[in-house]
Order: sequence, then structure tokens, then C-alpha cells
Amino acid sequence: MRKVLNVGGNSKEIPLPPQFKGWENILLDIDPKGKPDIVCDARQLSRLPSSTFDAVYCSHNLEHYYRHDVPKVLGGFAHVLKTNGFVHVVVPDMGEVMRMAVEKGIDIDDILYESPAGPITVLDVMYGYGVEIEKSGNEFYAHKTGFTHKSLPAMLERCGFPYVYSGVANLEVVAFAFKSKPDEFARKLIGIP
Repeated sequence: MRKVLNVGGNSKEIPLPPQFKGWENILLDIDPKGKPDIVCDARQLSRLPSSTFDAVYCSHNLEHYYRHDVPKVLGGFAHVLKTNGFVHVVVPDMGEVMRMAVEKGIDIDDILYESPAGPITVLDVMYGYGVEIEKSGNEFYAHKTGFTHKSLPAMLERCGFPYVYSGVANLEVVAFAFKSKPDEFARKLIGIP
């Protein structure tokens, strides 16, 4: 059975993308509240066994690290991945957020969109969902860096992933990154030629 390391996924109640259907979901999170399989700061992934996972899924977590720590996190992804494995990263699209704010003429405290959790302001996307940070008292929910469709692939390439496929949608940048040329299984799985 293929294994995916779900980094910063909070809880197994949050579903993984469909391409991971049937995979073993190993949840890693710094917060024990969500009952992760591995309680660990993603900056310390190099402490885990190497070449263990077929994929690493990291959705809305990479922005929670300072820019200088992002290479440690991505280096950890490379460490735990099998040679033909891949990383699936989703982050807020700061370029689109800035464009929308300017286009709509809204301020950082104005509502950018409505979510199931409630109204989301420009400030929430930039620095983390303020309501949750205040309610939980956990500063690790804060955003400490940001990415655009240009900067995320560039960072992945600098950190040991020479094959990166990315796109944007719904105020997010989505990237698939590989340490080696994607094999047929991976290409079909994520829909790349």
C-alpha cells in the first residue's frame, strides 16, 4: 500500500485529495489536539526514517514557517520521500490576494470572502485566521511567509525538486514537485503529460 505523509493536516477528519484514495494516510502535526500519528514540527522531518513515503501532502501549512525555515521543511520532505515520490503543496496565492484587494479597493481588515468558518479578511489570508489564533492561543497558526505562483515553484526547485508542476485556483497555488522525473504512475495520477 502506498503511503502519504499528511504534514500539518490537523485531523484525519479532513479529507485528502482524491488522488490519495486507498493510500495509507500518516498524519503529522505539531498540535496533538487532532490526534496525529506523528507529533512533530515539520522543521524536524530529517529525524524521521528516510525514503519512507510515496508522497507528502502539505495543504495550507508551508506558510506557517518563517521564510528561512521553509528550506528545512522542504528538505525534510525530500528526506522522507522515496526516490520516485512526490510532494503536493497547497498555499494561499498572495499575488492573487493582493490583486483582488487592489481591484476591489478593499483594506486589509475588509472581508475578502466568506468561508464555512466565517468571514475571511485580507489580513487573515496574509497572517493567519485571526479568530482561530486568538481562540486557541496557538501562535503556530499564524502565517509567517507567503507564496505566489512564481515564488513557490522557485523555492521547491531551490530545495531539491527539479521537476515542478504548478497552477492557481481559488486564491491558492497548487504544486506537485518531484526529486526525479515523474514516472507513468505519477503522471497519470496528477494528470500531467
